[in-house]
Amino acid sequence: MARSLKKGPFIDDHLAKKVETMNREREKKVIKTWSRRSTIIPEMVGHTIAVHNGRKFVPVYISENMVGHKLGEFALTRTFKGHSGKKVEKAVTPTPGIKSAPGAAPPAAAPSGTKA
Repeated sequence: MARSLKKGPFIDDHLAKKVETMNREREKKVIKTWSRRSTIIPEMVGHTIAVHNGRKFVPVYISENMVGHKLGEFALTRTFKGHSGKKVEKAVTPTPGIKSAPGAAPPAAAPSGTKA
């Protein structure tokens, strides 16, 4: 469910204060935060915020397209390493002795070194 428009976007106070002071002093330092729930506001554009993903801090450079999204969306918490490799290898390697289906295109011929 969306947040009420009269309340405005949620951003943790400590993070808002840090961004505000960085804008006032015109500094560009990395801000470390655990606040994945904070919404990205237009004042954050151009800053790099290191968002904690549960294991380490992931640096996120804020651009205009990110405004309105949450910080946690850009610091992934899980690493997908693929599905089981055994099933994929069986499907990819052709089995010797099995012919292709009728009407299927013949396999491409390997280029030979001699000219015809």
